[in-house]
Amino acid sequence: MISLLWPWALAALPLPLILRLLLPRAKKADDAALRVPDLSYYQMNESSGYANRSARWPLLLYTLAWVCLVVAASRPQWTGDTIELPVSGRDLMLAIDISKSMDHPIRHGQRQVSRIAATKAVASAFIEKRVGDRIGLILFGDQAYVQAPLTFDRTTVNILLQEAFTGLAGQATAIGDAIGLAVKRLDSEQSRTQQNLQTEDEPTYADDRVLILLTDGVSKRGEIRPLKAAELAARKGLRIHTIGIGNRGSRELDEVTLKQIAQITGGRYFRAYNTSDLQQIYVLLDQLEPVEKDVKSYRPIKALFYIPLTAGFALAALLALLVHRPQLDLTGFLRGKQRSNVTDG
Repeated sequence: MISLLWPWALAALPLPLILRLLLPRAKKADDAALRVPDLSYYQMNESSGYANRSARWPLLLYTLAWVCLVVAASRPQWTGDTIELPVSGRDLMLAIDISKSMDHPIRHGQRQVSRIAATKAVASAFIEKRVGDRIGLILFGDQAYVQAPLTFDRTTVNILLQEAFTGLAGQATAIGDAIGLAVKRLDSEQSRTQQNLQTEDEPTYADDRVLILLTDGVSKRGEIRPLKAAELAARKGLRIHTIGIGNRGSRELDEVTLKQIAQITGGRYFRAYNTSDLQQIYVLLDQLEPVEKDVKSYRPIKALFYIPLTAGFALAALLALLVHRPQLDLTGFLRGKQRSNVTDG
């Protein structure tokens, strides 16, 4: 369905006629120092009582050009059919460790794969299932940074996850900075959402904000300690599920800290020794954080103002040619072109 965003702009359609009736006629001065194009060539022939045929084309083009510009100013737009999108109201942030130790192997069946490759494969499948959640991605090493802000576009988040590689954020691990960054981004998103609420009865998202943190090491870098960041997350209502990945008996993983982080924030701690364990963990996370069935409907809108605007500029260009060369007989030109085509045939 086509509609006008600013229909009141159509009130400008009779403006040229109103100005012609209200404003006094310009005095004709043959000795003017500067001659400019005017419509004297296109005025009615008083002696004959009918308009010059060659003048009808420019007058018609003036009218069409003005109509096109006014219609473009009224902002025509096409509104599509209603589309329903499942929305859970949950903000889900993934924090993935990309320190250099994530290149170490982990068992995958009868062979070994790198920890980062296994994480990408399993996390990618997990992301694809989260229809209705807003997904974000944080990568951390020596420092933490947001690779993908919260979005419903799961495909883009997956692409950005696959493009990550170890060492991109440094060699060591800063778990506290990753949690702090997640708290900051989720808190800012919640504040922006609450500002857009129209009534106080509408729900907030404090109980539906989740961080899934995966690491294989000990936090040795960062500006904030992991447990201090976890306390801050708990005050902000952020639930953290932690995943420790690595071989059995590994001393590189600080399981005690990861368990405390999960306990402080009301989440759970998981241990993955191989890719099968990692897959089972994400299955459990799907059960702990189920996708809601609420549906939000919207209608796609496409702007169409560029169509009449382009037509108006094209007509204006043709008018400029006719005004500066009033001897051009458009009708005769078209007839002559038709004759030439017949002759060539």
